[in-house]
Amino acid sequence: MNIMKRILLASLLLVNGQVLAQEKPNFIVILTDDQGYADVGFNGSKDIITPHIDRIANEGTKFNNGYVTYAVCGPSRAGLLTGRYQGRFGFDRNPHMDPTDINSGMPLDEKMISEVLKPVGYTSSIIGKWHMGSHPKLHPNNRGFDHFYGFLAGGHRYFPEDLIYKDISEGLNQENPKKVWTSWYYTKLLENQTRIETDEYLTDELSTAAVEFIKREKDNPFFLYLSYNAPHTPLQASQEYLDRNKHIPKGKRRTYAAMITAVDDGVGRVLATLDELGIDDNTLVFFLSDNGGPESKNASDNGELRGHKGDYFEGGIHVPFAMRWPGKVPAGIEYSNPISSLDIMATFADLTNAPIAKDKPLDGVNLLPFVTGENKGQPHDVLFWRNFDKGIVAARRGDNKTILFKRNQQKHLYDLDKDLSESTNLYKAKTETFNKQQGEMAAWESELADEPAFKGLLMAKKEQAKRVKEYQKQNKKQNQK
Repeated sequence: MNIMKRILLASLLLVNGQVLAQEKPNFIVILTDDQGYADVGFNGSKDIITPHIDRIANEGTKFNNGYVTYAVCGPSRAGLLTGRYQGRFGFDRNPHMDPTDINSGMPLDEKMISEVLKPVGYTSSIIGKWHMGSHPKLHPNNRGFDHFYGFLAGGHRYFPEDLIYKDISEGLNQENPKKVWTSWYYTKLLENQTRIETDEYLTDELSTAAVEFIKREKDNPFFLYLSYNAPHTPLQASQEYLDRNKHIPKGKRRTYAAMITAVDDGVGRVLATLDELGIDDNTLVFFLSDNGGPESKNASDNGELRGHKGDYFEGGIHVPFAMRWPGKVPAGIEYSNPISSLDIMATFADLTNAPIAKDKPLDGVNLLPFVTGENKGQPHDVLFWRNFDKGIVAARRGDNKTILFKRNQQKHLYDLDKDLSESTNLYKAKTETFNKQQGEMAAWESELADEPAFKGLLMAKKEQAKRVKEYQKQNKKQNQK
């Protein structure tokens, strides 16, 4: 933005001594699904080219130790959206897609970013994957999002010709409950409450919707949650994106790379729109993945990190993570203290003075003072993880990472500064350190819900079939009215 434009903008923002709403920063969170740690240029990718995603890191701050709160998507996203460890409210599993079950998703008494920002004048949109519940009361439009363009489930097909169902009941097969989950992948997209026809590759559709939202809201403070489902399976890419990745041998890796290319193009369109509208300097953008890559399933690459999606080794929870805000966030630096997706909500709330309920304090912190150097300390003394069903708890304090597998009492301790690949278990050499962190983990666990709030994908097949039948019956009655 040139000097004259800056002067003009400043004069427009200040009228009779009053600051207009647009002085409030805009917020964008760009979240990918199942993307490997090493599958962005800013983390060293050579075969998958991501110039626009890299721009966020290169013109902002790259987090070398950026974490999510869970190793699979639903709970991880719940932590990001609330700024609270999702285990506090029992969101310990991926929710099942059951529009009759209000408990399967984000509890109504937990506030998400959209709900926290609304009282301070923000318009919010979610574009893409929801996965916070399919009951009508859990719908994005009932959870603070003024605009929704996407799908409710944890995954989706990418080609428009695959989207054949107007409603989930059309695709459910009560005789074969396994199809309950895949049938959601074939539903037409929703714009708010209405099923719509689409004609583009899904990632392109979502990117277009994001650009349109930014253009509509350019004069108002907004929060955009651009929640891509790429590169989550099914591995599907348009010929255009496949052709741009011919340097990669034909197969899963090329298709996976093509899916990321589509995301990168979308990120480029979003950043270009901010530039064109003159709101680039007033927009804070985060980029991250919801968990580590499931390498064998989608040909992702977690680089030197041990493990993959579902693990509590680094490969499951340590993700590509960057933030950009021209003039506010230092450009071209790497920040190495551990940070968390929990910090996104806390950063937004702090910057806007948005009210946070005293009985539900945030677990995240405002990252700005840390990346600018105003605060020389560490954002977190310790970070925690729990997988209730597998009996796993983990913690990172400084460079010491501990993992406890309760069922067989396997105990792990790694020095991540010297051994990011977690190849040398130091438990026997540093038992006292492990025991101290295990005590911290136990104290933290005592603050969490005693058990998950819903059965999720662990629901028995007979119960799945029963719920499908109930939903189809309800849907039939509603249609008759």
